[in-house]
Amino acid sequence: MRILSVVLFTYILIISCQSKKNDSKKDIEISSSIELPERPNILWLVTEDMGAYIPPFGDLTVKTPNLTRLANEGVIYPNLYSTSGVCAPSRAAIATGMYPSSIGGNHMRTSSNTKQTGLKAYEAVPPSDVKMISELLRIEGYYCTNNYKEDYQFKAPVTAWDESSAYAHWRNRKADQPFFSIFNFTETHESGLFEPYGFRQIETRHYQAGNRAYKWKQNGLPDSKNRTDELETPNHLPKDTKFDIPPYLPDNEVTQRDMWKLYNNIAEMDKQVGAVLKQLEDDGLLESTIIIFYGDHGGPLPREKRLIYDSGLNTPMIIRYPKKMMSGKKDNQLISFIDFAPTLLSLIGVKPPEYMQGQAFLGKYKAKEERNYIHAAADRFDEVTDAIRAVRDNQFKYIRNYRPQQGYYLPLAYREKIPTMQELLKLRDAGKLNDIQMQWFRDSKPEEELFDCNADPHEINNLANNPEYNKKLNELRNEMDSWLNNINDKPNFPEEKLIEKLWNGSADKPLTSMPNIDTSKGEITISCETEGASIGYKIIDKKGVEPKVWEIYKEPFTLANGFSLIVKAHRIGYKSSKIVEIENNF
Repeated sequence: MRILSVVLFTYILIISCQSKKNDSKKDIEISSSIELPERPNILWLVTEDMGAYIPPFGDLTVKTPNLTRLANEGVIYPNLYSTSGVCAPSRAAIATGMYPSSIGGNHMRTSSNTKQTGLKAYEAVPPSDVKMISELLRIEGYYCTNNYKEDYQFKAPVTAWDESSAYAHWRNRKADQPFFSIFNFTETHESGLFEPYGFRQIETRHYQAGNRAYKWKQNGLPDSKNRTDELETPNHLPKDTKFDIPPYLPDNEVTQRDMWKLYNNIAEMDKQVGAVLKQLEDDGLLESTIIIFYGDHGGPLPREKRLIYDSGLNTPMIIRYPKKMMSGKKDNQLISFIDFAPTLLSLIGVKPPEYMQGQAFLGKYKAKEERNYIHAAADRFDEVTDAIRAVRDNQFKYIRNYRPQQGYYLPLAYREKIPTMQELLKLRDAGKLNDIQMQWFRDSKPEEELFDCNADPHEINNLANNPEYNKKLNELRNEMDSWLNNINDKPNFPEEKLIEKLWNGSADKPLTSMPNIDTSKGEITISCETEGASIGYKIIDKKGVEPKVWEIYKEPFTLANGFSLIVKAHRIGYKSSKIVEIENNF
């Protein structure tokens, strides 16, 4: 097997906290040559609403044996940041390699909350040449599966996945076919803090993944009469465990109980991670697979999720390379979700397309220089709207508020199901919150904020008006202006105008043209008048058996006598075409 030589650079940052003026300093650069398979398998393990609450990142509150093992055998990345403090926009960035605010995908969610907002349901519309990263990997011969949350701010074309369901698994691929498989874990989601608290997701889902004979009832419970153990409330920590509470939340019984739930949910998620890793080992694939674990944004608590403080953006990442290469190391480089798509292509030796707005941090096409900044945006969340942009370097975060006249806290029904959120509102109304806790509830907010994230990790002390930091403030202002211009982001642009722009002035969502099928030369040639549309097809045999997977049309092909063909076209953000069917009678 040919080997692709990949050079990784791991940096150890030594932070001097003695003076706010001192920038981060890099210790000696450590480099090591890593030899990876030319076409490695790639396994993504994605949890939800996840701050750095696990032992590999210094939080020893609850044991996570599977993630701890993964970290001991791999590399930890403490400086990964989502592009938004909520899932759908962040997943849009991962899926396309483009910032959500550059493609109309930064409002959470584009296709729902229409009654509250009065807006039409719509989808993000990236440029015509944009494909989902999974489709690009499929084109390169990878078997791509998603199990099973999508939530990209647009409907995935039929060409995006070989499988996307609760049964999706690498085990259903062809023999020796390389795979890209995603498993999503929902235990750590914000809703896992709601009352009544119980087992939010059934553990056996991932144990049974790939087994299409296994049946789930409509409510998600396994179709078995003897699974009562799975309905028990998880209890991985004593009920009287005392937790460190961030200063922006009250430290009382309500918050302590929510923290207990948070850590219990992490332990449950770790069990599911272990189930998938065991399947990989059982299949003899551990040492031919790059395993990547991360969260879809920061933590689930109030003043974390949805905000673009570090508590809402920063999420831990662990990468285990085959044969435990670089095991036990820490890489402190800044990484953004926008970098995932180009990095995936780089890892399999494919040059990322020019439209991608991130940069590869691993692989053959790894960027020559590590990034100096990460960027983030916040707009509408469900029924409430704001307009905030942020840029962060290794130490400082700059935030620009485009609606300073309204407060940071906006009443959001879903979030108010969290007991801690209810407690915050109760204490606010009673005048019992301290100055730090009241910051979130101010009637207005400053136009600009600047935080030293090393000295002030909770981003409490705004330095924007401190003349000592004018140089850094101007640097980050200019960086933000440049970023907004480069990605054509217009913060505070009315959403109804955005929809009109995405639809080219039409009153309805654009429709992908019907695919054209030409059989004149004895071959099947397929085209679509909609620029950038992906074309999927299935060949149905003489017995009428339809394959489960849509193939991606790449070039003309022949169709055997007695076989028939169905074809569908779909450009991201548009309505898909109807299915066209032809029989081989020519």
